Amino acid sequence: MRSIWNGAISFGLVSIPIKLVNATESHAISFRQIHTEDGGRIRYRKVCELEDREVTQGEIGKAYEDADGTMIPITEDDLSHLPIPTARTIEIVAFVPEERIDPLQMDAAYYLAASGAPAAKPYTLLREALKRSNRVAIAKYALRGRERLGMLRVVGDAIAMHGLLWPDEVRAPEGVAPDTDVTVRDQELDLADALMDTLGEIDLADLHDEYREALEEVIAAKAAGEAPPESPEPARSGKVLDLMAALENSVRAARESRGEEGEAAEVRTLRKTAAPRTPKETGGKKSTSTAARKTAAKKTSAAPKKSTAARSAKKTAARTTAKKATAKDTAAKSTAKSTGKSTAKKTASRRRSA
Repeated sequence: MRSIWNGAISFGLVSIPIKLVNATESHAISFRQIHTEDGGRIRYRKVCELEDREVTQGEIGKAYEDADGTMIPITEDDLSHLPIPTARTIEIVAFVPEERIDPLQMDAAYYLAASGAPAAKPYTLLREALKRSNRVAIAKYALRGRERLGMLRVVGDAIAMHGLLWPDEVRAPEGVAPDTDVTVRDQELDLADALMDTLGEIDLADLHDEYREALEEVIAAKAAGEAPPESPEPARSGKVLDLMAALENSVRAARESRGEEGEAAEVRTLRKTAAPRTPKETGGKKSTSTAARKTAAKKTSAAPKKSTAARSAKKTAARTTAKKATAKDTAAKSTAKSTGKSTAKKTASRRRSA
């Protein structure tokens, strides 16, 4: 990584030679300006007003414009000899807990790289001291023509510096919050907590720039002479008339997106009931209403059993009667047969004797 500034960290009487390196980089897609009629590039040329000609970068310097329009040239040598100790030094002025720093003051981030072997020992000393104290260093430094405020902290095995805005550069949030009285109910807070719990945490490394990816698809499609992909239908939004319903739907949708079930039941349990439950009687006795319900249930369940038993008894009795009648008929038939046979034998014997 290319350094953008060379200097030293002033840590009391200890001086640590360092190089300043950008800690972040932009992956945003940049565009060129073109003439829409013919696609020609639009370029900005640096022209000297007095000579009316284009000048090169080497011919360009800096100047301060006075109130009357007079230009006061300022050279790099002038800037390097400013009468301040922070011209080429990151001067540590205090050590404070990190939570004392308002995130609104955070600006650009840099890595401080040790410059050469002699800087290794004091660099490591400052890093370990910051680790053990659980504090950050507040420093002043000069960069790009102005003195700035910075915060030094440990990132891995390196020391990082965050540029900080001066306190008077942070605006107060006047006129930002709602100016009307709003009452938030406990049930609404419960559902908001449930929604936060459902969304849960996330590893920031899993997040990516979807806008840039979509823009790359559009550029690739147009470069190939194809139609760019269509954008999905945006979700319809409207006025939130029922905040509780909106929160419940949000919790349900979040759980469905994570493949969880039982959303509605879990959402309802977050609401507080209007009336308290009737306490149970002491001594392990059940309440009268509960006993009455159970007795009625027993009677109701016993009635079908009795009617079923009666029907079964009737069917059994009918079957027994039918069997007895069949037996009587069979006996009568056998008796009649035997009587007929004996009568026929007696008649035959009388005929032979005659």
